Amino acid sequence: MNPMTEEVRKKFIRQKSTETSVDAIIEGLLSGDRTMLSRAITLIESNASRHQKPSEEMLQRLLPYSGDSIRIGITGVPGAGKSTFIESFGLLLCHKGHRVAVLAVDPSSTLHGGSILGDKTRMERLANHPNAFIRPSPSGGTLGGVHRKTRETIIACEAAGYDILLIETVGVGQSEVVVKSMVDFFMLLVLTGAGDELQGMKKGVMELADAVIINKADGGNLELAKKTQKEYKQILHFLQPTTKGWTTPALTCSALYEEGIDQVWEMIQRYMKMTKDSGLLLEKRKMQAKEWLYAQVKEQLESAFFGNEKVEKLVPGIEKKVMNEEMPVAKASRLLFDAFYGK
Repeated sequence: MNPMTEEVRKKFIRQKSTETSVDAIIEGLLSGDRTMLSRAITLIESNASRHQKPSEEMLQRLLPYSGDSIRIGITGVPGAGKSTFIESFGLLLCHKGHRVAVLAVDPSSTLHGGSILGDKTRMERLANHPNAFIRPSPSGGTLGGVHRKTRETIIACEAAGYDILLIETVGVGQSEVVVKSMVDFFMLLVLTGAGDELQGMKKGVMELADAVIINKADGGNLELAKKTQKEYKQILHFLQPTTKGWTTPALTCSALYEEGIDQVWEMIQRYMKMTKDSGLLLEKRKMQAKEWLYAQVKEQLESAFFGNEKVEKLVPGIEKKVMNEEMPVAKASRLLFDAFYGK
């Protein structure tokens, strides 16, 4: 047999196999099969070039089934009991008949690898609930890469019938802004003692929040939690609300004893009704999609630039010269672009 013909035959078989697997994934995912949802997300998270087109095809076919969910972002200061809150909140929603997916954005994993959320034992009850799905965050790549994959994972989860998505920030710094850009409602979990805590809290994080939740309001901590609630209400009064027409509230709860969680959900429902009725929700999602497009373009441009063979060869030497102050950054940048454009 002609070797070339044999290679073409093998290529056709591989392509056919991929098409079949995508069909099977979509069919299973739309029927609510969690295993197939996991496989879909694995395909989305893959950096292998051979998976790019199947992933894009799958997402294109899933788009008509997505969008009908409430996307909730959750961030919190260290020790605020974020995991306990997410589990209590998720279980409450599951018991009300909702299907809940918990995802994470962990830019810090690009530095050390792995995923904090990977240890599902910290949300064992929720992980074992038939109406819940917990997915670790992708590790490796860039912040933009994590951003992209989480957005695409949202589409897959919605298509699989999950109507409440909890997007958790695991990393620090930029992760709050990243999560805010992909959710409908963004909440900040804090501890009692607002005065001391605010010393280390950026004003920008407060301005992103649609609600501030003071957790661990129980036992001997209850009175202090109420005092902290008043302090946050005063602070929020002087900040510009992140959503037009919405006054950012400060609520107390005890995730450990599952107290006040119902009030948090009622507050989110009021927010969703207000933004839907006013058209703000649709407008926000459209703007998020636009931002996602440009973020994706920038990511692909950066990947193409640094993946260029000529640029790759030049980078180490130019980088060294810049670090040793032997070459100005403007000239270094121009030389790299000249190499990229083949000048």
